[in-house]
Amino acid sequence: MFIGEYAYTIDEKGRATLPPKYRNLLAEGVVVTRGLDNCLFLYTKKDWEEIAGKLGAMPTTDKAARDYARLMLAGAMDAQPDKLGRIVLPQYLRDFAGLKKDIVVAGLYNRMEIWEAGEWKKYEAQIEKNSADIAEKLTSLGV
Repeated sequence: MFIGEYAYTIDEKGRATLPPKYRNLLAEGVVVTRGLDNCLFLYTKKDWEEIAGKLGAMPTTDKAARDYARLMLAGAMDAQPDKLGRIVLPQYLRDFAGLKKDIVVAGLYNRMEIWEAGEWKKYEAQIEKNSADIAEKLTSLGV
């Protein structure tokens, strides 16, 4: 399970550092793809296989299903962390998420999200401000 927020920088070669606490879970490799809300999603290979299987099983006759599968699957790339726990983020993914130099890696149970630091701060302030409304809406989901 991934939790927490971690601040890093992307170096001149496009490498992003992953939290040391989780490097043993990521040693077999990761998959990074376009996420939602202008961030990147990072999964272990095992979790990605499960998600990709669900995406691949969605009906191709449904436009929303096709669009979401394309967003997630076509944008995905495998990465192998180096011995310092860094992965190379290709330019197309950095462009998608607006990643320049300062980033936040946020742990969200079965995935990590990689955010441009300024955008994360804005997003975080917004959800903190609206936390009571968000919690109220989630009661219908059993949370």
